[in-house]
Amino acid sequence: MSEAVRLSEAGVVDRSALLWSVVIPVFNSVAVVGTTVDRILEVFEEAGLRLELVLVNDGSKDGSWEVIAEKARTSPNVVALNLLRNYGQHQANLAGLRETTGDYVITMDDDLQNPPDQALLLIEAALEGHDVVFGRFERKKAPGYRRIGTHLISQVNRRVFDQPADLTVSNFRVLRRDVVDRICASRTAHPYMTGQALIYSNNPTDVLVRHDARPVGKSNYSMRRILSLVLAILFSYSVFPLRAAATAGFLVALLSFLLGAFYLVRSLFVETAVPGWTTIAVLLSIFSGVIIALVSMVGEYVVRTLDAVSESKPYHVVERVRS
Repeated sequence: MSEAVRLSEAGVVDRSALLWSVVIPVFNSVAVVGTTVDRILEVFEEAGLRLELVLVNDGSKDGSWEVIAEKARTSPNVVALNLLRNYGQHQANLAGLRETTGDYVITMDDDLQNPPDQALLLIEAALEGHDVVFGRFERKKAPGYRRIGTHLISQVNRRVFDQPADLTVSNFRVLRRDVVDRICASRTAHPYMTGQALIYSNNPTDVLVRHDARPVGKSNYSMRRILSLVLAILFSYSVFPLRAAATAGFLVALLSFLLGAFYLVRSLFVETAVPGWTTIAVLLSIFSGVIIALVSMVGEYVVRTLDAVSESKPYHVVERVRS
C-alpha cells in the first residue's frame, strides 16, 4: 500500500496527490465510448485529479477498438488493450486492473450510464478510509429484466459472499490498491469482480449516485448473460450446487434402502406372484442407492481437486496502445 493511501486512512490525504485509475470494459459501443472517454478526462481535469484511464476492448465487432486506440495514441494518460475475443465484462475488468498503477481503481461502464462526475462521490467516500466503495443507484435506468437480474445476483451475493444486508453493490465502484492487488493475485478461471471485492475487503460501503439512461443503442447484457453469470458465481465460488446434489443423492439412497427393506419384509408375509421379483427389487434398490451416494461423494472430491489445480488464464491481450 502506498504512503498516500496509508495517510488516507487517517483522513489527512490530499486527493490530488493520488493517482486514480479508471478501468472501462468496452464492448460494441462505438457510438458512445468516445464521448465517455472525453467526459471522464474533462471531469478529472476539472477536479484537479491525476488520472490513468485503461480501456479494454472485449472483442467488439463494431469499430470500438479503433476509437479507443486513437484516444490512447493522442492522450498521454490513456491506455487501450485489445483482447483476443469476447471474454466477458469481469475478465475485461481483471485485464484492466492488472494494467493499472493507481492508488485507487474505479471501474465503470462504457455507455455513460455511470456518469463520470458521480465518480467524485465514490472518491470522497474512499478517502474517508473505506477500501471498497460501491455506487448505489437512486433509480436504475434499465429494462425490467435487468432489474430482475440485478436482484437475483444480489441475493446470490448475499449468500455466497456474505454481502452485508445494508450494503448495495454494483459495477460502479472504487477499489483501494491493496484490494486490487489481492484480486489480481487470485487464481480463478472465472473472475467475478463484485464477489472478489467483497472477499478481499474489510471496510466496504456504498454511496448514493445517479444512474443515467443509455444515450444511444441498447444494453449488451441479455437475460441469458445474467443467468450465465449467476451459474458462474454458484459453480466457481460456492459449493451449494454440489452440496444440494449430494444431499439429494443421499436422500434418494436412503429412500432406496427403505424401499428395499420394505420389499424384503413384505416378502416374508405376502407371497409374490413372480418368483425372484422381491430379490431383484431389493438388490436394485440397494445398489442404486450405494451408486448414487458414491457418485455424490466423488463429486465433492472432484470439485475440490479442480479448485486446487485450476489456473487457466481468463483472457489474452493481443494489442496494447499508449501514447
